[in-house]
Amino acid sequence: MHADAIIGWDLGGAHLKAARLDSSRSVLDVVQIPCPLWQGMEHLHHAVTEALARLGPAPEHAVTMTGEMVDLFPTRTEGVTRLVQAMEERLSGARLRYFAGEDGFLEGPGVVANPLRVASANWLASAALVTASTRAALFVDIGSTTIDIVPVRDGRVGARGRDDAERLVSGELVYSGVVRTPVMALAGRVPFGGHWVPVIAEYFATTADIYRLTGELPEGADQHPAADRGEKTVEASARRLARMIGRDAESAPLAAWRELARWLARAQVRHLEDGCDQLLSLGVLPEDAPIVGAGVGRFLAAKVAARRGVPFVPFASLLEAPATLADRVSDCAPAVAVAWLAKGLEL
Repeated sequence: MHADAIIGWDLGGAHLKAARLDSSRSVLDVVQIPCPLWQGMEHLHHAVTEALARLGPAPEHAVTMTGEMVDLFPTRTEGVTRLVQAMEERLSGARLRYFAGEDGFLEGPGVVANPLRVASANWLASAALVTASTRAALFVDIGSTTIDIVPVRDGRVGARGRDDAERLVSGELVYSGVVRTPVMALAGRVPFGGHWVPVIAEYFATTADIYRLTGELPEGADQHPAADRGEKTVEASARRLARMIGRDAESAPLAAWRELARWLARAQVRHLEDGCDQLLSLGVLPEDAPIVGAGVGRFLAAKVAARRGVPFVPFASLLEAPATLADRVSDCAPAVAVAWLAKGLEL
């Protein structure tokens, strides 16, 4: 193992992502592990143990997070504090630094004094890496649950918001993803059987079901139980989707459920395009600025780029990584970015 390696950690509410980089900031390995943090801190401990078993030990670690938002914690401040305590205990003896945006990296005592500088800053780590090689772009990270849309202009992060509340208002954070988002969040009604049918406001199906039916769900992206805790097959997804409009899957051919899934997928792309259009309407980016895509749902960003007639650039192409790891690098952009940024401070 590389004695001078660094591991970057992205502590999410639903997944833990970790990336191992060497001293030259080349990516050695990347992992994503399901971590339902809202169910208890033991899930974080198990996920960290599994990640270390796969990546190996390292003397240095860089951490970013969004997990402080889960309702396990009464406040985001307490969430940050408990996540930092857990990492300090688990990685005792190693050097840990926590990404704090414009404040750079903080060590344990600095986080205690400024916990909200560390909260949900993972998008900023990824965008900061983009600025190292791109002067103008729209960075779009589409994950299982959320979308980050960040302008990069003049080689700098051009975001208007910093915390989640500001970013929701600015349109830079959209709670819509390609795995965990409930179908009822995408549309109030859908076309089916020649009618506009209201969508039931129940957690019967998720976007993972939609993209399983369209054939676009990336392998390994759906790491949590289905809404009904049932099978993850095309037929089971059709059954769950049918329930969203008060039907059984047997009431229509599979082709009808696939077409409904395609319509819902287009509705989600329209939401994404609306978010991109809101930010592009500021007029701060050139018309031909590329879209840099990250996250397991970046295939949606590629669709938006094609419709706008601008280049699509996978996040993984911006740094050194084996071709075999390219998809995982783009899937886990914040974990890679936070390690890349921290190691860069030592070069």
